[in-house]
Amino acid sequence: MNSQSLQVILVSIGNTRARVAAGGETGLEPSQVFDCADTGPLAAAIRELATRHSITEVAVASVNKPVTSALERLLAADGTMTIKRIGIDIPIPLQNTLSDDSTVGQDRLLCALGAFARSKQACIIIDAGTAVTVDFVDGEGVFHGGAIAPGLAMMRDALHEKTAALPKVEIPRALQQDAAKAPFGKNTAEAINLGITSAVIGLAHHLIDRYAEFYAAYPRVVATGGDAALLFENDALVESIVPDLPLLGMLTAWELAGEE
Repeated sequence: MNSQSLQVILVSIGNTRARVAAGGETGLEPSQVFDCADTGPLAAAIRELATRHSITEVAVASVNKPVTSALERLLAADGTMTIKRIGIDIPIPLQNTLSDDSTVGQDRLLCALGAFARSKQACIIIDAGTAVTVDFVDGEGVFHGGAIAPGLAMMRDALHEKTAALPKVEIPRALQQDAAKAPFGKNTAEAINLGITSAVIGLAHHLIDRYAEFYAAYPRVVATGGDAALLFENDALVESIVPDLPLLGMLTAWELAGEE
């Protein structure tokens, strides 16, 4: 991608991971992912992108205030970058039908904006991360809300912490696809993993049907988030997995703000 077409560094900060990429009129560069536990490597990556592409503007979207504050302090010390906050300096241009939109997470709105900008039709957006959200945007690009549930690690941790005997298991890297051969968990670890993955997949399928009934048609379904590939890579109802969906939403918001 031509560096001259890259004009902004986009930083999406979640509960446990942050994703960063340079973007502009021709789209996004491949993103990088960082652990939110240490903002140093994230700040270093932003500086490297800024130097390589001669970019001075950084747009930040976040659901994690402590990490955002730490990152802003590191970048402000350089004195070379202008930091703009999504939702404050850059509005999220998405109409909604919510009863109270003051508490909805930026990540949900940006994923919805990115999905609609990408498809220009009604969408169901599954974000499978620390928490799982399943949201709906209609064919006019209006955000109707959705559902929030615990993610895989949160369910796994709760089973371990709230019981006397259940272990903290490793979440699998791949699902057992042939349920006819292995429909049961044959030990405690397998049973926990089958339970938590089935909970998220079942939740998504139930809500897809519920939203489709409301809309009187099956919308396009897109998944994102750290566990999306594990859960939905071979799912017949999920059309695509887009890891950079929040960044695509940020880029759309940034572009539209520049046109005003």
